[in-house]
Amino acid sequence: MKQASLAALTAVAILAAAPVAAQQDFSKVEIKASKVRGNIWMLNGAGGNIGVSVGPDGILIVDDKFAPLAEKIRAALKEVGGGQLKFILNTHWHGDHTGGNENMGKAGALIVAHANVRKRMNPAEFKDLVGSSQQSPARALPVVTFSEELTFHWNGETIHAVHVANSHTDGDAIVFFEQANVVHMGDTFFQGRYPFIDVASGGSIQGMIASSNLVLGLLKPGTRLIPGHGVISDATGLTGYRDMLLQAQALVAPLVQRGMSENEVVAAQPTAALDVRWGASERFVRNVYQSLKGR
Repeated sequence: MKQASLAALTAVAILAAAPVAAQQDFSKVEIKASKVRGNIWMLNGAGGNIGVSVGPDGILIVDDKFAPLAEKIRAALKEVGGGQLKFILNTHWHGDHTGGNENMGKAGALIVAHANVRKRMNPAEFKDLVGSSQQSPARALPVVTFSEELTFHWNGETIHAVHVANSHTDGDAIVFFEQANVVHMGDTFFQGRYPFIDVASGGSIQGMIASSNLVLGLLKPGTRLIPGHGVISDATGLTGYRDMLLQAQALVAPLVQRGMSENEVVAAQPTAALDVRWGASERFVRNVYQSLKGR
């Protein structure tokens, strides 16, 4: 139990440290817009990638990075078509994807997310999640929540938000822009590197693999993928990522079955062959171990 608690606290410490480090450079951060296809754009910079639908109905965004970047995000939205920001759809609860909620919510945007996102952003509702949630102002909380899926009919698009269980967290949503043939995968997809799996928030390697398989099974020819972090990708990129997850799981599982401790597994460097391409990550190995141990 102590080891499991330590693992959870370690994950939270990592999450807390990222915004602190990023704050030092917020004044220098550039928010860059890239057209994905049709009326769908991606904004990148510090924090998670933002998906944007622009058109006559107004603006809908998927995630909103860190709070201090709100004005830079607004400026970027003006560049890609302007209009009023009407909806924010959060893919999960982490602060690098929800930090702009309060600022933009106060300006009138309606915040939408899976039910567990609201719970983890509001520990008053989820008091057992000490260390695995954040206390957010009321104006930052989702005001519309869903359990399995939700559909927007917006700017000529049919936009499906689909919950994937126990993937990066327990509240992830993958967003499908049907007409544009674009998918925003949030942090279920870290393009070109190992993901962070928030086991303390209900995430798992098994769920990450299942999320990738779900999207791969629904892709159409030429689908473009917006990852939570990294550049715009496609079926080839996601297939390579899914295969890496499968290989990592297969490499760590025998060590877990042999009864090795978490530290022993890390010391054994089971993913060394994969690290050449994906970058060595002790945290990732620990996430896989914790997933397989059922924490």
